[in-house]
Amino acid sequence: MPLVNMKTLLTRAKINHHGVGAFNVGNMEMVLGAIKAAEDTNTPIIIQIAESRFKHSPLYLMGPMMVAAAKKAKVDVAVHLDHGQTFDAVKEALALGFTSVMFDGSSLPYEENIAKTKEVVMMAKKYGASVESELGHVGGSEDGSQEIKALYTDPSKALDFVNQTGVDFLAVAIGNAHGVYKEKPKLAFDVLDQIASTVSIPLVLHGGSGISDDEFVKLIKHGISKVNIATASFIRLTQEAEAYLKNADKHNYFDLNLAMVKGTYLNVKHHIEVFNR
Repeated sequence: MPLVNMKTLLTRAKINHHGVGAFNVGNMEMVLGAIKAAEDTNTPIIIQIAESRFKHSPLYLMGPMMVAAAKKAKVDVAVHLDHGQTFDAVKEALALGFTSVMFDGSSLPYEENIAKTKEVVMMAKKYGASVESELGHVGGSEDGSQEIKALYTDPSKALDFVNQTGVDFLAVAIGNAHGVYKEKPKLAFDVLDQIASTVSIPLVLHGGSGISDDEFVKLIKHGISKVNIATASFIRLTQEAEAYLKNADKHNYFDLNLAMVKGTYLNVKHHIEVFNR
């Protein structure tokens, strides 16, 4: 199957009322595990990496590997820049062959978010890539270093934002948060319903790790087409690696490699099955 544009996957998901999993990766083992889960379930996925992860997983190394893995996959795979914070990161991802990019201007004043997002849309068009942006602000932080207070997406601004920027997908803030939830999330389905009834483009949920399976199903029924999963995969990988190092009498890289692949695989496969109920 070819490397595909994320717009292809999310347009299909919106029409068919299912969710596409977008799984963050940080090393080769995570890429292998995510792609294997997609192939074993015969389900298209998105693999992505956030700019905040570049200090641990440089884009010039991760990007070519992600694109190559997508091209070799037996199912459709889109490769996405998650939470791009700078134009330089966006430009690098596009040059490497990413089929979609996110510019996260959610912390900027409204008009500045619009202006900078429009620039990214123009950049992406030159590569035939699609663009995601965020309105409102999802709580927590992508790298877990901060506790940023959530700011709900304003439904009254959603259509104006989409029309002015020309983005292909809109990430919404409805009580979801990055990282590990300290308590059960209180998701504002009424806000989601208002946004979904206002804009026609696919909607994105960040901060998926920690939301219950039943709530995922409900979120998708209420208009979410793309669900981001990062923290849960990193945790499951670490758990499998710890179990191997604890239980094996003698350790080696190759079995450790398989443990990390397995951890990612199990988490991705579980979420794929939930998103397609």
